[in-house]
Amino acid sequence: MAGKIISINVSDKKGMRKTPVKEVSVRTGHGIEGDAHASDKWHRQISLLALESIRKMQDKGLDVGPGDFAENITTEGIDLMGLPVGTKMAIGDSVEAEVSQIGKLCHSRCAIYEQAGDCVMPREGIFVKVLQGGNLRVGDPVRAL
Repeated sequence: MAGKIISINVSDKKGMRKTPVKEVSVRTGHGIEGDAHASDKWHRQISLLALESIRKMQDKGLDVGPGDFAENITTEGIDLMGLPVGTKMAIGDSVEAEVSQIGKLCHSRCAIYEQAGDCVMPREGIFVKVLQGGNLRVGDPVRAL
């Protein structure tokens, strides 16, 4: 099962739309350098959401795109929801990650929900912890190992 990175998105605060960038540095056991999700202390170091999930929201008439659901990596062509917790992934040429959580519980309507009118991240996003760092670029492959 393989896909590719459509967008890499970062922000300095959690729960906000993220800004697309072309390249990032990923640190082992931490996440994307400079991103609010990155932390040595928890398992949700990088978030991923499929472009296919974003298109579902676009089909409902929402004006949303990559990064609008606060995902770090927007993918295409890989069934993220089909990857069970514990699945190892190769992202780009050198980054290795492990699926640590599928979806998330939202206790209240976050800024993303308020801005977009819905949020697919709690239902269809996944989170990974970084086993091996490296650099990532838009267009890099994403595959389950």
